[in-house]
Amino acid sequence: MASINLIDSFQEFKEAESIDRPTLMKVLEDVFKTLLRKKYGDDENFDVIVNDQTGDLEIFRRREIVEDGEIEDENKQIALTEALKIEPDYSVGEEVYEEVDVRDFGRRAILAAKQTLAARIGDLKKNHLLKKYAERIGEIITGEVYQIWKKEILLLDDEGNELILPKSEQIPTDFFKKGETVRAVVKKVETRNNNPIIILSRTHPSFLEKLMEIEVPEIMDGLIVIRKIVREPGERAKVAVESYDDRIDPVGACVGMKGSRIHGIVRELRNENIDIINFTNNQQLLIQRALTPARINRMEVDNERNHVDVYLEPEQVSLAIGRKGVNIKLAQELTGLSIDVFRDMPDEVLEYDIDLDEFADEIDGWVIDEFKKVGCDTALSVLELSDEDLVRRTDLEEETIKEVRRILEAEFKEDEEA
Repeated sequence: MASINLIDSFQEFKEAESIDRPTLMKVLEDVFKTLLRKKYGDDENFDVIVNDQTGDLEIFRRREIVEDGEIEDENKQIALTEALKIEPDYSVGEEVYEEVDVRDFGRRAILAAKQTLAARIGDLKKNHLLKKYAERIGEIITGEVYQIWKKEILLLDDEGNELILPKSEQIPTDFFKKGETVRAVVKKVETRNNNPIIILSRTHPSFLEKLMEIEVPEIMDGLIVIRKIVREPGERAKVAVESYDDRIDPVGACVGMKGSRIHGIVRELRNENIDIINFTNNQQLLIQRALTPARINRMEVDNERNHVDVYLEPEQVSLAIGRKGVNIKLAQELTGLSIDVFRDMPDEVLEYDIDLDEFADEIDGWVIDEFKKVGCDTALSVLELSDEDLVRRTDLEEETIKEVRRILEAEFKEDEEA
């Protein structure tokens, strides 16, 4: 019997567990029908049979028996004399089945078939991988660090598929070593140069959301719903949660007894501060909760401009702003409002202060903007803080801060002398 064992020749196809066997057999059949068309011009009267257990391939050609000298198509017809040599009881009109020796195609044709088959199987694997991970976007997966580059990390999943964790999707304090296990969320799936690329993320809000689903059973069960998550990766996150069961405190359930539930998430996120707040449709109450840990005295909301002015005690301003303005930035994203914070002081005190914009002729505008980002919009609000605090909270150099302090102090000194 002339046959060829494809599975032995193409060992990787046997291991292509992600591809179902009927599909694999159909691909094998298509590849050899292509060879038949090239050799005989047509494949209609050929049967390609693949044994999905052993990998054996057999090809049979069907030809109709005609009278000698009446052959019109040698590929589809055979003379009676030739047919009788195969089986002595054949007659005109019957069909003859002949096995085609695959080796008759020639070494080059077989090699080309192997290459075509490899390409087709490769495409099937790629399509399967794309489909598999497209359905898992937003899910947490675990991968092993295989290669570390400057701009990204290559991970391998349980099946050996390659996953990419870009530097931009890593928490700033992330540090991984080869062989280390990493958890991340599937952010997107794309194709580059006809190759599937699975992009992971540890900075996307959905990563925190899925971590909370794992740690808080009430979220998985639907008793608590996460209304919104905003993050500054590695710094702070704010999560608005709501309970559908009045007997359940959503904030307490998410934090856990003595912080047992939230601590595991914080460790995974490299000590990222997580503020869990109770969602409410009361706009002012939501703003107040969003600016946690600062305490608000009063506020003026302008819904037409999506803006709110918040007034706090002087010592609460820096808490509302947060380190490098992170807290107020997240509060704005959570509420959908632009927020300005002001020190809530008596008028007789405020009249001795000077707005920073009054120094625009001596201090560069971008420097003034840096101070405003951290809640220092007046001269006294800057002078109340030490140089070390200002360096830590802003992106300004110490020399710049000292120069600004000199200008502001000189102005107050002139006023006192006057």
